[in-house]
Amino acid sequence: MPREKLKDWLESTDKRSIGRANKVAALVLREPRRFPQLIGYLWSEDAVVRMRAADAAEKISAKNPGLLKPFKAELLGLLFEAEQKELRWHLAQMIPRLPLTKKERQRAAEGLRRYLKDTSSIVKTFALQGLTELARAEASLLPEIIENLEAAERAGTPAMKARARKLLKTLRS
Repeated sequence: MPREKLKDWLESTDKRSIGRANKVAALVLREPRRFPQLIGYLWSEDAVVRMRAADAAEKISAKNPGLLKPFKAELLGLLFEAEQKELRWHLAQMIPRLPLTKKERQRAAEGLRRYLKDTSSIVKTFALQGLTELARAEASLLPEIIENLEAAERAGTPAMKARARKLLKTLRS
């Protein structure tokens, strides 16, 4: 795929599909020099491109979290700016993979707390996951995240309840 075609692989009118995001992720994993271009699409005017770029970036960062490091400041900023639910849930997964200082973890937790008020249960579920991962590295966040997980276990959607139970179990063991 020529360098300028990466965006073409992300474009579509069908927001219900991930399109070729998996192929983009596989390509960028093989050619990590393309990762900055992919990250740039998180700010695309096109909602489908943003969504698919976030999906691909999240999958890539799960396998190679170090690729996120040069974009730490931008991603922490986007955590607070993002309105699109698909972008938010992928950010909630990526942010805890960043090498964060204590102050940055506190800031990231603040952003993820805002996601707990989102209308999307998927965003809320990934925010709980992200907060739990931050709390593992920042003990001062533990009491609050345990309270949030217990609340989700009592009153969340079925998916949130299941994830909250699983996360509480990992924190308590």
